Amino acid sequence: MITPENLVRHELIGLPVEVARGTNPAQAGISGRVVDETRNTFLIETRSGVKCVPKSCNCFIFTLSQGLKVKAEGSVLVSQPENRINKKIRRSRWKL
Repeated sequence: MITPENLVRHELIGLPVEVARGTNPAQAGISGRVVDETRNTFLIETRSGVKCVPKSCNCFIFTLSQGLKVKAEGSVLVSQPENRINKKIRRSRWKL
């Protein structure tokens, strides 16, 4: 089960997500469901199609199944999903 404490070490495909802020103002506010993930990007399925959003320069808000919203800096998520499990992550880089 995904919790706020283990979000960054969990599979993110399928989760609802919103781009909270980033260096590209055109990408702020993109929301939808994560359909794929690479080392540096998320593919987010929106109402207007699939958008490729870089991780490193954005901040994301994920909605968990319990309705909880968790904010995570994209720089923490930059890694191949299978390698992110072993990363040491400071709690200050993600918040409730």
